[in-house]
Amino acid sequence: MREVKLSKLSSQMTVLSMGVAAVLWSQAVSAAPAEDMPSTTLQTITVTANSSVRDKVQTDSVYIEDYTPAQQASHLSDFLNVVPGVTIGGTSSVNQRIRIRGLEDSNLKVTIDGARQEGKLFYHMGDITIDPDLLKQADVAVGNNSVTLGNDALGGAVAFKTVDAADLLKPGQKIGAKLKAGYASNNDELLTSATVFGAPSDNVDLLAYYGKRDTSSGEDGEGRELFEDSESESFLLKAGAYVGNDHHVGASFSRTDKEGTFPFRPDFPSLGDDPIPQKVKRDTYTLDYNFNPASSLVDVDTTIYQTETQISRDNDPKTSPGYDWDAKVKTTGGKIENTSVIDATSGRHKLIAGLEHYKKQSDFYTAKDRATKLPASGEDSAKNTSVYLEDQWQMGKFSLTPGVRYDRYEAPDFIAGGKTYDNVVGALAASYEIAPSTQVFASYTQLFNGPDLGQAIFNRDGAGTVVNNDLKAEEGDNAEVGVVTTLRDLTTANDSLQLSGKYFETDIENYIEFVRSGGTRVGLDCVTGQSGGECQGVINKDEDFKIKGVELAADYKMNNFSMGLSYSRARSKGEKTGYSIPSVTGSSSESGDKYMVNLAYAPTETTDIGWRSTYVASVMPNTSENEIEKPSYNVHDIFMNYSPKQVDGLKATLGVYNLFDEAYASHSSRLNPIDDVATDFEKGRNIKASLTYQF
Repeated sequence: MREVKLSKLSSQMTVLSMGVAAVLWSQAVSAAPAEDMPSTTLQTITVTANSSVRDKVQTDSVYIEDYTPAQQASHLSDFLNVVPGVTIGGTSSVNQRIRIRGLEDSNLKVTIDGARQEGKLFYHMGDITIDPDLLKQADVAVGNNSVTLGNDALGGAVAFKTVDAADLLKPGQKIGAKLKAGYASNNDELLTSATVFGAPSDNVDLLAYYGKRDTSSGEDGEGRELFEDSESESFLLKAGAYVGNDHHVGASFSRTDKEGTFPFRPDFPSLGDDPIPQKVKRDTYTLDYNFNPASSLVDVDTTIYQTETQISRDNDPKTSPGYDWDAKVKTTGGKIENTSVIDATSGRHKLIAGLEHYKKQSDFYTAKDRATKLPASGEDSAKNTSVYLEDQWQMGKFSLTPGVRYDRYEAPDFIAGGKTYDNVVGALAASYEIAPSTQVFASYTQLFNGPDLGQAIFNRDGAGTVVNNDLKAEEGDNAEVGVVTTLRDLTTANDSLQLSGKYFETDIENYIEFVRSGGTRVGLDCVTGQSGGECQGVINKDEDFKIKGVELAADYKMNNFSMGLSYSRARSKGEKTGYSIPSVTGSSSESGDKYMVNLAYAPTETTDIGWRSTYVASVMPNTSENEIEKPSYNVHDIFMNYSPKQVDGLKATLGVYNLFDEAYASHSSRLNPIDDVATDFEKGRNIKASLTYQF
């Protein structure tokens, strides 16, 4: 195991960051017995007996109903940005881009109800298509700390979960409904949705959701128009049934369908060219089965899924030549996992064994190629099969979690000639309770990521693309050390303060970079694959990268008041050049140090008020000899909930986001300080009001 020196931590931090060391605000903190170890989540502190160190302090969860900005979210940034180490780029909902510790979603495992969201469509648009109003929760693995994550998880994972009937049904209720209406002033966005849910019998639950969102162009803090005129519809159908005492089966279908006019490069939302009609759609089907008999050795979860994301443009080729096309990525897969709990004289073992297989396929068609003026099409695919075993071994105050995983990955034909990669990785995590409610932890995980599909819009049956038969898979490791502690009864009875800190190092070998050709870009030689030609393709960077950083958090709760801070930092560096990890979404992967302050107060039983401040420091990413500074920004949000006692189930929410009309772009968005048109600016001041009624 590689030695991780804690002395490096001090060299990475300023005096200010040490002073801010911490808090991840929570709007609700559950009291836990002093003898139990706390499990850290984003909104609550809960207790999980015999859980692994990964579950305790290396996974955050955002619960929509516990976090007001998430309740009013129209973009993933409205709630995922609250997690230290996570940043969301893209202003439009068709350009949502998740980054964890600087790594893009092509290096993250993203799922919706267990269905992988794989592949890339178009580098000027995002690949995550979902309306946040469908969601109840998002679990975020900040960094890869377990063999259960697997391929496509160099930087971690995000697991989105849609709402279930059980989340809405009240005790004894057979049928119910939830109505919602919301309005946002900046872009005249109007959301209306209805959810019907029921339990016709004790063993069956059903849910149906429909939502409609109409959006116009908004503006940033300087008054620049952010072009968009769109309508979207979202659907969710779910059914679940218990068969006997041991079996549960479920099925779901979800869709987000967004249609409108955007710039042909949506990450240039201020682009003066005429926006063109575009459509983005995601369909996800899942079947799941759980078998949990009266045995601690058997708890089987099985999921089978298919998800398809599509971008289509139906434009006049005379006015928009080359921009009339249809691109899609479909992923079909399944996963079966069993959890066994074994009590032995040496302690308790929680064994997790799993098998996963999926296939991802990209398709493209255009009636008129920009270069040849002829119809063009292409199809490519990749497959992955893996097995894994993890043992969460609890021995009193000490826990040890070894794991091993095997992957067999068949790469895309147009990327690596269909090359097959066989790979074995291991992981080891440990934690120890050094004092009551104080735990230190460390983890080490080897990483593997097979070559991804190329961008679907560049599929031309391989034409103009270099096939790299010597392409290596991305490999490396992630190491973390940290501490978490909970202090109680500090100033009053039943108050609590939780503090946590992590230092991490992620090493990435054979980093895969997409080389784009055309215009002023220097592409690849179409025969040799060397730099200096007119073809495009993927290559391994000739240097390894290291990402170092810290994530510090704390959380204080006293009666109906909570407050907190958080701090996160991540920096990447090439071993030869010192350059940071490249990014196809503009500038670099680097984001400035992020500080977040949150306050929440419930003055009455019917009213909650909150304030959130996010400060991101400027950063000078070393991407080449020509460095580009990403400027700092400071954004403030205020919000309030009101639930009158006179009308049970009614809740009104009012929020003012970007209160002081800051003009800025997220460091995870396309950013060009020289050219405003080439910068993906965030919205200016945005007043949101929403009303929900559940009965």
